[in-house]
Amino acid sequence: MTDLRNYITEHPDFPRPGILFRDIGPLIRTQLPATLTALSSLLAPGEWAEIDAIGVIDARGFVLGAALAARLDKGVVMIRKAGKLPPPVHRHAYSLEYGESVLEVRPGNGRLLLVDDVLATGGTLMAAAALVSQAGFDLQGAIVLADLGLVDGLDLGGRPVRSVLHYG
Repeated sequence: MTDLRNYITEHPDFPRPGILFRDIGPLIRTQLPATLTALSSLLAPGEWAEIDAIGVIDARGFVLGAALAARLDKGVVMIRKAGKLPPPVHRHAYSLEYGESVLEVRPGNGRLLLVDDVLATGGTLMAAAALVSQAGFDLQGAIVLADLGLVDGLDLGGRPVRSVLHYG
């Protein structure tokens, strides 16, 4: 299989000094089929067989999650940055490695698998997990493309967190 790391570019000191930004843009532009195959491989038989939808996290998670949802014939639940969804919404404020943010989601139900691009400090994924549970969804677990190795054993309430690529 193609080494997906070869298509992820690194940008030191972006968006702030001290942050190493890993850009998946070149990867999804040239290797989306291989990326989807790798993400699909994380769906162990039976583990998430009963999910109803994929929760996609703004913004790069939209691309990966929506493509995976299409491949699995599942719906998509958008988890957006504040102010992007019409009311009613549930909101969750959280800290990033370089600031503060707020995520929103519309109320709903069903078994949800979160998909995002990168797991750095875990703030976004933990916020999304808390948010979808608050909004009425039954969180089943999460899949990320790349785990940067900055968090040891991210806990989403005992739900599995899987990643294709591991750094650190």
